[in-house]
Amino acid sequence: MNIVVGVTGGIAAYKTVQLVRLLIKAGHEVTVVPTEDALRFVGLPTWEAISRNTVTTSVHDDVERVRHVALGQAADLVIVAPATANTIAKMAAGLADDLLGTTLLATTAPVTIAPAMHTEMWRHPSTQANIATLRERGVHILGPGDGELTGGDSGPGRMLEPEEIFEHALALLAPQDLAGRAVVVSAGGTREPIDPVRFLGNRSSGRQGAALAAEAAARGAQVVLVAANISADVLVVARHPQVEVRPVGTAAELGDAMRDAAASADVVIMAAAVADYRPAAAADQKLTKEDGVLDRIDLVENEDVVAGLAAARRPDQIVVAFAAETLADPDARRERARRKRDRKGVDLLVVNRADAEHGFENAHNAVEVVGDGGSIVAEGSGSKRDVASLIWDAVLNLSQQRSTL
Repeated sequence: MNIVVGVTGGIAAYKTVQLVRLLIKAGHEVTVVPTEDALRFVGLPTWEAISRNTVTTSVHDDVERVRHVALGQAADLVIVAPATANTIAKMAAGLADDLLGTTLLATTAPVTIAPAMHTEMWRHPSTQANIATLRERGVHILGPGDGELTGGDSGPGRMLEPEEIFEHALALLAPQDLAGRAVVVSAGGTREPIDPVRFLGNRSSGRQGAALAAEAAARGAQVVLVAANISADVLVVARHPQVEVRPVGTAAELGDAMRDAAASADVVIMAAAVADYRPAAAADQKLTKEDGVLDRIDLVENEDVVAGLAAARRPDQIVVAFAAETLADPDARRERARRKRDRKGVDLLVVNRADAEHGFENAHNAVEVVGDGGSIVAEGSGSKRDVASLIWDAVLNLSQQRSTL
C-alpha cells in the first residue's frame, strides 16, 4: 500500500518515527510529508532515513510530477500524526498552504488523524467544532488519549501510541465483510462488591474485547461494546462511530446488558471475564479491623451469562465464548476447552493463554478457536488486534458454512 504520513508541529512528532518504522516493516511504501514546524522537532534526514523516500515540505519541489497533487492521488491511506489544533483547523477550513494541505485536498483515500495538544486546546469549542466537521466528512479520529502531557500537565490530549495508530489506521483498509451486521462484544472484568471500597474481581484489562469491537467496526459492523470496568486508555482503542459503549460493573449488570443487546445482534462474543461468585451480601459501610477479623465471606454463584445467551439464541445467531487457561500442556488445555464448549452450548470457544506473555494485562495474546466436534478451527498469536482479526475470520467462516449471515 502507498501510505502518506503527515507530521505536524507538535512534540509528539518523535513518536511518529516509530509509526513510520512499523509501516515500513509491514511492507508498505511510506512517504512522509512534514510541515515546516514539524521539522523543528524531528529533522528531515531522520524522515528520509526511516521512510527511504525523499522528503519535502514545499509544493514547489518536484514540479514536473505535480507532486502537490500526485501524492494524494496515489495514496491508499493518509495518516496525520500528530495532528495539532492548528492543522485540524486548517483541514476543517480546507486550507492548502503547504504540501500536506494540498495532499489532503487531492486525496480520495481514507484519512485518519491522531490529535495531540494540551487539554485546554482539545476541549476548546473551536477544536471540538472542527473535529465534528472532519468526522462528518469521513475523517477518522484516533484519540486523543488521556495521560501525561508536555510540561507536567495531564489530561485528554495525548497522542495515541504508535502501535495503536498503526493498528487502527491499517484497519481502515480492512475488508467490509461485516457490513450491515450487528454484533455485541463484552469486555473487561466484573467486580462484585464486598463493601463500598472492596470487591472480588480479576485482572482482565478489556484489551482483547476492545480490539474485537474495533476490528468489527472497521469491517463494517454496528457494534455494542458492553464494557466491564475498562479504563479510558483501553476504551480509546474501540473509539469508532460504529461502536456504542455500554459500561457495567457487576456480573448481574453485564448479564442484563448482554441480553438486551443480544436480542438484535447477529453475533454475540463474550470476551469479558465474569466472576463465577459474588458475596452473598455487601456491607453498607467499609469493613475495618475495629469490626473484628474478617475470616469468612459467604459466596453465592453468579448466573452463567454466556450459557444463557447460547440457550436463548436464534437459529441465525452465532455465540462465541472465551476461556482463559493457564495449563501449559496443549492437549490438556484443548480437552478442557472442548468440555467447556459443550457445557456452555456455544458455537465457538476461544481459548486464550493466560501467562506472563499473553492474556490478561498483556499487549499480546495466543488463542485456539474450538468449533464443532471439538475441532480447532483457527489458532494464532500476536497483538490483540491480530487475534481479533483471526477470531472474526473464524466467525465468518462458520457463518458461511451455515449460510446464516
